[in-house]
Amino acid sequence: VGSLPLPARAAVAMKMMLPANPGGGWDTTGRALGKALQDAGVASSVTYENKGGAAGAIGLAQFINGSKGDPHALMVMGAVMVGGIITGKPPVNLGQATPIARLTSEYNVFVLPANSPFKTMAEVVAQLKKDPGSVKWGGGSRGATEHIAAAMIAREVGVDPAKINYVAFRGGGEATAAILGGNVTIGGSGYSEFAEYINAGKMRAIGVTSPKRLKDLPNVPTLKEQGINVDIGNWRGVYGAPGINAEQRKALIAMVDKAVKSKAWAEDMIFKQHGLFSEATHLLAEDRRVIGGLRVDWHEVQDKRATSITRGKTDKETLGSGFLRYEQDLQNFAGRGTYYVGLGHVERFADY
Repeated sequence: VGSLPLPARAAVAMKMMLPANPGGGWDTTGRALGKALQDAGVASSVTYENKGGAAGAIGLAQFINGSKGDPHALMVMGAVMVGGIITGKPPVNLGQATPIARLTSEYNVFVLPANSPFKTMAEVVAQLKKDPGSVKWGGGSRGATEHIAAAMIAREVGVDPAKINYVAFRGGGEATAAILGGNVTIGGSGYSEFAEYINAGKMRAIGVTSPKRLKDLPNVPTLKEQGINVDIGNWRGVYGAPGINAEQRKALIAMVDKAVKSKAWAEDMIFKQHGLFSEATHLLAEDRRVIGGLRVDWHEVQDKRATSITRGKTDKETLGSGFLRYEQDLQNFAGRGTYYVGLGHVERFADY
C-alpha cells in the first residue's frame, strides 16, 4: 500500500496531535486541516489529541514516542515549538519527526483588557521604562513569537529584555482568559485568536507586528508607526511521524495539498479574514538553504539582503544572551525539506 499513488488509495483514518490546549492557534489550525482532509476525500475520519505544555514539547515527545512509522499520523506545530526547543532544550526535537508542510503565517497583535488603565502602547512603554517588572506580558509558551516581540519592544525602547515580566500560558485559550480577566497588563497573539474579543470590545488592540496595518484592523497602528522598530510574524505547519518512508511522506504531502485546495479549507481557515498570508507568495524561494535546521543562509525579504546566521546559546528564561541570533533563527527556521503550502499551491524548497 505504501507505494501506491494517491488516486489508488482509499480514504484513511488519520490521527492529529495538537500539542497545545484547546482554543489556541495550533488547535484551530489542526482541526481546520482535519476537516479539509475529509472534505477533500483523502481522510475517512480524523481523531484529535490535545497535549499542551512546554511550548509543544510534551505533545512532540508523545508524538515521537507513540507514532513511530505511522503513515496516518500528523502533528501541528509552528514557530513557537521551534523557539521552545531552542530555549528549553527538551530531550526531543523536530529532527526526530518528518516535516510535511508549512501552512499559514500570521502577524501578532498586542491588546489590553477592556478595563485597563492604559489606553495606548505609548502608555505601556512609559510604564515599562519606569518599572519593567510591573508590566505583565501574557502570551504563549516561552519562546513564542509574542514573547520574542515583547523582548524586542523592550530592547527598542531601551529596556533590558532580560527584565521583562512575561507570563507564559500553555495555550491560546488560557492566555485569552487571563487577558479578559485582567490578570496580565498586556497580551499578545495572532490576530485570529483575539478577533472576536476585539470586535466585541472586550479587548483593546494597541499595536500590530506587521510592516503595514492589517486590513481588518485599519485603525490600529503598527509598532513601527509608533516608533518601535519591531516586525515579526508567527507561522504554523504540520509534521508526519518518525520513521515513515519517502513514499509515505510523499503521500502525506499530496494529501495536504488536496486539503488546502478544498472548499472546507477555504471556508474555515481564518487567513482569508484575519491577516494571515500565504507562505508561497511571502517567502523567497530562490537560494534559501537550511542545513539540519542549525545554520541558515537567511534572505531578508524586505531588502533581499542575505545574512549568514548560526543559532547561538540563548538563556532559556530571559531571552538574554544570543537574543538577536535566536530571534532571526526562529523567524526564519524552515526545517529539512519542508514544503510550504499556500492557497491551493505547494512549493518545495531544496532538500539537503
